[in-house]
Amino acid sequence: MSNQEQAQQTFSVFEVFSQKHPISGFVHQFSLLAPNHEVALSLARENFLRREPCNNIWVVKREDIHAIPPEERRYLERMDNKSYRETKGYGDLQARWRYHKEQYEKNTASK
Repeated sequence: MSNQEQAQQTFSVFEVFSQKHPISGFVHQFSLLAPNHEVALSLARENFLRREPCNNIWVVKREDIHAIPPEERRYLERMDNKSYRETKGYGDLQARWRYHKEQYEKNTASK
């Protein structure tokens, strides 16, 4: 068995995600090869933290990340019968309230 084959059997691919601020989401940064989670986290710190500050790092084995297969992605498409959830009808709400308030004040002042 060659050294490369042996390394492939003992090392795993890890994906590194970082979070810049406590309220921001995690962003994928890079992949790395490591024998275990501890070494992967150490490598991620060495490679990433010296470049830019961050709040948190996730190191995940690539084989532990599960994605939706291409044939099931059609179930993620947006349904068009939910227009009642959109806010497009509320853009002029402040102007409409102002108009009704002025009409009310005008009617109460004339009485």
